[in-house]
Amino acid sequence: MDIIKELLTEMEDEAAITRKMLALVPEDRFDWSPHPKSMTLKQLATHVAEIPSWVVMAVDQDELDFNAGSYQPAPLSSNAGLLALFDKSYETGRAALDRLPATMLDIPWIMRGGEVVYLNTTKYGMVRHAFAQTIHHRAQLGVFLRLLDIPIPGSYGPSADEMGG
Repeated sequence: MDIIKELLTEMEDEAAITRKMLALVPEDRFDWSPHPKSMTLKQLATHVAEIPSWVVMAVDQDELDFNAGSYQPAPLSSNAGLLALFDKSYETGRAALDRLPATMLDIPWIMRGGEVVYLNTTKYGMVRHAFAQTIHHRAQLGVFLRLLDIPIPGSYGPSADEMGG
């Protein structure tokens, strides 16, 4: 089995589903949040759009220390900008995965906040983590959209909206 090829196929499949969901995010509701502890719709959608670029970190770095950086989410003011961010994130992530030799998949990879280790895995594990985070936060986005009465597209089959439910 060519594991890189399999990962690229999975990434492409998930990107198609994610793009459908992001296309539905209404820019006039960017500041909406379902709960005071929740992200705003814009924050969540931006996060979903950026996650595919995490594959670049998995390939090019051996760790991420949240305390060492000054991450700022991409500034967005429109759905078109959100989709452009996602497309760029996907393309950079896909290109990084495509150039990753399978022999490097078992190299250790750590996500931390200073001395606190959040994830201790391998480069393969970090790629899979990025995919899992996409699926997890995309599901959150689906709940946000549902609460805004926006029909949800199916992910791995038809949704209740597509079935007329």
